[in-house]
Amino acid sequence: MSYLKVSEVSKRYDSGSLALEDFSLQVQRGGVVSMVGESGSGKSSLLRIIAGLEVQSEGVVHLGDQKILNPAQKLVPGYDEIQLIHQEYKLYPNSTVEENIARPLLLYDKEYQKERTEEILDLLSLQEFRDKKPRQLSGGQQQKVAIGRALSIEPEVLLLDEPFSSLDVIQKRELIEELKGIFETLEVTVIFVTHDVDDALLMSEELLIIQKGKLVQQGNVRGIFWHPANEYVARLFGYLNPVPGPEGAYVRPSEVKVTGENGLKAKVVSQQFLLHYNLLTVKLADTDVVWKVDDPNRVFEVGDDVCLTYENESLIRFTAS
Repeated sequence: MSYLKVSEVSKRYDSGSLALEDFSLQVQRGGVVSMVGESGSGKSSLLRIIAGLEVQSEGVVHLGDQKILNPAQKLVPGYDEIQLIHQEYKLYPNSTVEENIARPLLLYDKEYQKERTEEILDLLSLQEFRDKKPRQLSGGQQQKVAIGRALSIEPEVLLLDEPFSSLDVIQKRELIEELKGIFETLEVTVIFVTHDVDDALLMSEELLIIQKGKLVQQGNVRGIFWHPANEYVARLFGYLNPVPGPEGAYVRPSEVKVTGENGLKAKVVSQQFLLHYNLLTVKLADTDVVWKVDDPNRVFEVGDDVCLTYENESLIRFTAS
């Protein structure tokens, strides 16, 4: 049974712009899902509506049996059960790590405050930084403190709004992998919003794809990768090579084998050295069609004549959009 349920939510601004249109989604309790979409697709508006911090034009949000009220319906907006975390850390600059994490617990029993703060410091490996101020920490450590502060009051749902955008690649990867394990341990429900598919896949295998305020596809990454709902979804995962013919089919660069003989004839017109392979740009013989293909052994050079093969099972088809 779904735990977090968004039903036909729309959001229109006074300017007339439409941020969300008839948006519905369901997330299981303890589920960790990644939401991917371009800037301006409505991701942040959706999270604020789920958190009860923004008024929707239509639709309703439920957490279990509880209806989430928006600021027009509730005197004090927001819910302790639902915590929204931004890329801006919003830490108290003159408070220590320990004090920042403990701040949401000020109205709780002092013994519980201390016990819960210690649990969070241990959980996020922040004990050695407990007496430091935010300015003495790295960006990744500051974000961990912000997440620790949100976790201190034992929320049911965490909404992460592109929280790692300001971190370098190494910090980001390490933090995502660490947090993924923590979320699984806590069994907290998480929606992680990003525009980077690689980050999304590091966090979870369950994806939500949002485009122009609409949910266009939801499911396991393998299903979405091989059966994208439209061209936008397909291109989120990288280049698409159009297969000659009337079928409207495409093949991904990673699914094409490059040999010296047998297959579609082509010529290498450019080459890029990437981390795990060379990316070749090739022009199919007797056409104006250009493909991107992987050369994992780095054996082909610009000007080489090559042959390309692929399995029919690897072809991708979708309705044009």
